[in-house]
Amino acid sequence: MRILVVGAGAVGGYFGGRLAAAGQDVTFLVRAGRAEKLQRDGLVIRSPRGDLTLHDVKTILAGVSAEPFDLVLLSCKAYSLDDAIDSFAPLVGESTLILPMLNGMRHIDVLTQKFGEARVLGGQCVIAATLNADQQIVHLNDMHAVTFGELAGGVSERVQAIADAMADANFDVAVSENILLRMWEKWVFLATLAASTCLMRGSIGDILAAPDGRRVIETLLREARAVAQQSGFVMAPDFDVRAAQTLFTPSPLTASMLRDVENHSHTEADHILGDLISRGGKAQKTEQGLSLLRIAYSHLKTYEARQTRTS
Repeated sequence: MRILVVGAGAVGGYFGGRLAAAGQDVTFLVRAGRAEKLQRDGLVIRSPRGDLTLHDVKTILAGVSAEPFDLVLLSCKAYSLDDAIDSFAPLVGESTLILPMLNGMRHIDVLTQKFGEARVLGGQCVIAATLNADQQIVHLNDMHAVTFGELAGGVSERVQAIADAMADANFDVAVSENILLRMWEKWVFLATLAASTCLMRGSIGDILAAPDGRRVIETLLREARAVAQQSGFVMAPDFDVRAAQTLFTPSPLTASMLRDVENHSHTEADHILGDLISRGGKAQKTEQGLSLLRIAYSHLKTYEARQTRTS
C-alpha cells in the first residue's frame, strides 16, 4: 500500500513516521524547506511511547508528477484544507482513499464534494504533539490513536486492509462501524473544551476552581450535545463517563486552541465553534438569545480581528 502523508508536522509526521518505521511505503508531501530538513536530519520523534529517528525519508513536493497513491492521510489544520487539497489532488486516482484526521465535520463536506463520497473515509486521531525549535516532533503524553471507518457505516474490506497496514506501527488503531458518531462525539467534547478554556483563559482545573466554573463547562457541553442531537447523533452512554473524567476532573488540561491564542496564532474557531453554531439552528436559541457557545465564538473572533489589525 502506497501511502501519502500530507505534511510532516506534529500529527502527520508522527503517524506517518510510525508507519514508515514499521515498513510501510510512506511518502510525505511537504514544502521544499521541510524536505531539505528531513533529508539532512531525518524525521525525529521524541515520545514516551518510544523515540524514533527515521532516515532516508521519502518526500514529494507539490506540483511534482507521480503515480496516484493508494491512501492519503490528511491531518492539516482546518483553515489550511483548501491549500492542502490543491497540493494532493493531482496524486489522487480512481482507487485512492482519503483518510482525514481533522476536527469538526466541515472538511467531510468539502472533501466529498471535491473527490466523491466513495473516495473519502471518516477518521479522527487522539494525540497531543508539537514541533520544537528544531522541527522535531514532540509527543506530549501517552495517547496516540487513530480511528476510522466508512462514512456509510459498517466495516469494509478496504477499511480492514488499512487497519492491517497500520497494525504494527506502534500506535493504537481502531475501525469504527459508526465513524460519524465517533467524530461528532469528539467534536462535542472538543468544542466544549475549546470554548471553556478559551473563554475563561485557563485550564480545566482553573475553571473548576472558579465560582460557577463547573456550570460554565456543563452549559457548553449541554449546548454542543443539543446540536449533535438535532443533527441526528445521540452520544453513546460511555461518552458521559469519558467526558466527565476529562472535563470535570481538575487538571492542567487546555485546548490547543487556547495555546494558539496565547501564541498569537491563527485558530480553528470557525471550524470547531462557528460551524457547530451554524448547524445548531433551534438548538442554539436560549431565553437570553445568546448561548455560551456563541459568546465563546464571538470572543475568539474578536481576538482574530485584533490579530489581523495588529499583525
